[in-house]
Formats: sequence, C-alpha cells, structure tokens
Amino acid sequence: MVQQSQTGRLEPESDSPTGPGSGADYAELRDELARAVRRLCPRWLASRAEDLVQVALLRIFELRQRSEQERELSSFYLKRVAYSAMVDEIRRLERRRESPLETDDGEPLPLASESPGPEKLQEGREMGEGIRDCLGTLLRPRQLAVTLYLEDVSVVEAARLLGWELKHTRNLVYRGLGDLRRCLQGKGFHP
Repeated sequence: MVQQSQTGRLEPESDSPTGPGSGADYAELRDELARAVRRLCPRWLASRAEDLVQVALLRIFELRQRSEQERELSSFYLKRVAYSAMVDEIRRLERRRESPLETDDGEPLPLASESPGPEKLQEGREMGEGIRDCLGTLLRPRQLAVTLYLEDVSVVEAARLLGWELKHTRNLVYRGLGDLRRCLQGKGFHP
C-alpha cells in the first residue's frame, strides 16, 4: 500500500523494516526515478520534476498493487515510466496553456490585447496610404512587378503573368523595391 507522509510525498506502507516495500527499497526506487526524470526533463519543465517523480512512483505502486507477484523493475522500465509521466504532464500543460498572472518579482503582468490598439491601426493606415502614393510614382513596369511582389506572388509567377523574362522581372522587382523604400523614407517611414 501507499500512504501520504506529513510532507505530502507518497511513501510505501510497511509493517516490517525489510523486504519488498521497505523504506530502503522505496528510497532506492525514488532515487532512480529522480535521476531518470532529471535526464529526460526539459529545462522549462524542471520546476515540476518533483511532481513527475511522484506521478511515476504512483504509477509503479499501482502496477505492483494490480500485479499478483512482485516484479523486478529494470532501469529501462523506470526510464519509460518517467518518460511517460513527463509526456503526460507536457500534454496536460498544453491543454491548459497556463500563463502566470504575476512576474517573478510579484508585479502583475500587463494585460495584452489580441487586437491592435488605435495607434497601431492609425499607423497601419498611414503606412498603407504612403505605400499606395509611392507605388503611384514608380514607372509602370516597376509598379506592376512590385505590386505583384507585395501581393506575395513569386517572381517566377509574376514573370509568367506579365509575359516578361525572369531576369527582367527580377530586376524590376529589385529596383522597384529600392525606389519604394527611398520614397517611404522621404515620407518619414522607416522599415
């Protein structure tokens, strides 16, 4: 049987100081599981290593309780139990997506909004107007090539759509982007 100690740790219940389930066996088993968890556990999960050891111990005690005969637990099996406990914990954390409410120094974290604020929206509008104005100043072939590029059309696809050679289209995109960048900098926008 397993009982919870004053410290909250799981420990085996045993009437005799020796034999299976004794404190010496438990300590040895716990130490080996702790080593396995330390080796397998990623750094960002290290704060939960003790919990992982306890979960692995609980799984082993449940296995022993279900089994009619006492089995020898190999180090490979103990590593697999520790690995399984770690993977289950990672999955649990991913489902919960925990985020702290305070920083490490106790200060509350600022609440972040998913949508941009009014300042960012206004900056985006101004940048869009600046890009449209600057595109209007480009020579027509450069304007077409850069517009397609800004629409996430590849240079190869743009050359095919416009009926131009690839090298010519690539050159127009390169030079057009340079012209666009200079025009935007003249308007006070710095990429």
